[in-house]
Amino acid sequence: MLKAIHAQENRKAAQEKADAVIADLHAKRLTRAAELIEESIGETLTYYSFPDSHWRKIRTNNPLERIMKEIRRRTRVVGAFPDGQSCLNLAAARLRHIAAGKWSARKYMSMTPLYQDKHQTHGAVA
Repeated sequence: MLKAIHAQENRKAAQEKADAVIADLHAKRLTRAAELIEESIGETLTYYSFPDSHWRKIRTNNPLERIMKEIRRRTRVVGAFPDGQSCLNLAAARLRHIAAGKWSARKYMSMTPLYQDKHQTHGAVA
């Protein structure tokens, strides 16, 4: 149901789908789930405020999942840590490596559409 909401072509259609999902959840007596969607749907649809070329990358957390997978892989190799601090040190070392390496130099999405919108707006005012 949530994927169907976020698969809509624009914010208005997504909100309409969310309203239908909320009504469906209420009909199925899943009141708490309906309330959670009703309370937070506005925040999850914020990405519609950006250019549509950014939507897919904003609404997913794939880069974060990739980093977490790498940290999990490294901690499994070690197995048991003597204390929580040593586990934290390993994770922090991996994050420093990522920040200093090629991952941090890669461009996840182009900011050009944001700047173009800004310049077009300023050009219209002048």
